[in-house]
Amino acid sequence: MVVTETAEKIKSMEIRGAGRIARAAAGALRDHARTLKSPDLEAFRQEMERAAETLVATRPTAVSLPNAVHLVMSGLDRAETLEEARAAVIRRAEAFIDSSQNAVGRIAEFGARHIRDGDTVLTHCNSEVALACIIEAHRSGKEIEVFATEVRPRNQGLITIRTLNDAGIRTNFIVDSAVRSFINKIDLVIVGADAVTVNGAVVNKIGTSQVAHSAHEARVSMLVAAETYKFAPRTVIGELVEIEERPPGEVLPDEIAHTLLNVTVRNPAFDVTPPEYIDLIVTERGAIPPQMAYVIIREHLGWEIEEFNNVNNMFAINTAHED
Repeated sequence: MVVTETAEKIKSMEIRGAGRIARAAAGALRDHARTLKSPDLEAFRQEMERAAETLVATRPTAVSLPNAVHLVMSGLDRAETLEEARAAVIRRAEAFIDSSQNAVGRIAEFGARHIRDGDTVLTHCNSEVALACIIEAHRSGKEIEVFATEVRPRNQGLITIRTLNDAGIRTNFIVDSAVRSFINKIDLVIVGADAVTVNGAVVNKIGTSQVAHSAHEARVSMLVAAETYKFAPRTVIGELVEIEERPPGEVLPDEIAHTLLNVTVRNPAFDVTPPEYIDLIVTERGAIPPQMAYVIIREHLGWEIEEFNNVNNMFAINTAHED
């Protein structure tokens, strides 16, 4: 079953990155709708809702996931027949996938304009859109250099440096804790996002807030590249983005952990960067200051306040407290 397989790949991080996760979920719902043999509209709706719940439950922090599922599934409410419902899911899924892919290109164009010839850029984690901005700047003829972090404990930085290497970009690979040692050599920090809250705070890979703090202290500009579907609508009504905590075995092998009876391994996958550490959020709609996040939620995501109060729990997403 494509939904179960996709959910497992998202949960195990075989499919990773907020945009890729969202497109994979939309594609799984599309394929499920195509092959689902339901006797009537109500049975089809119930089965699609179960599939949506399965997908949304895989990664609680990636807001792109419930946003993508919401956009795909919202067509069911207006359908009057089984075939209308099936067509609506397929149409909306394909539209979302196309829109997401086009968004990356748009953000790359906008983000590259903020990278100057001769800049040294720091990036953290493996963000499709952040890397697209860097690669577009390189393609436009700008001479740039990149510092990329290793991104413990899953080492996503290895994917980042391979991508940059293949693009012909001069790159330095550093451990996460070395950011402060090199920050004075950096002209611009650019990262992605897994969620953007109503006040402009950014939830991203663990370590991002420390990178942002170092950049703020050194007066280095901090850009976040994020598609509009990564903005968290339910933060408008005060809900919190759940910070996913992943298995301890990613940090410390079980055979070692079992010998340390007084040690608890904590492995949060994300942290929260406050808006005052962020200069601009670059979206496919253009670059905005973080304080304008509400405009994106209100005008571009299609969520209404009334809908927040009635929407199924599978779409409930939380925004994170700032410590």
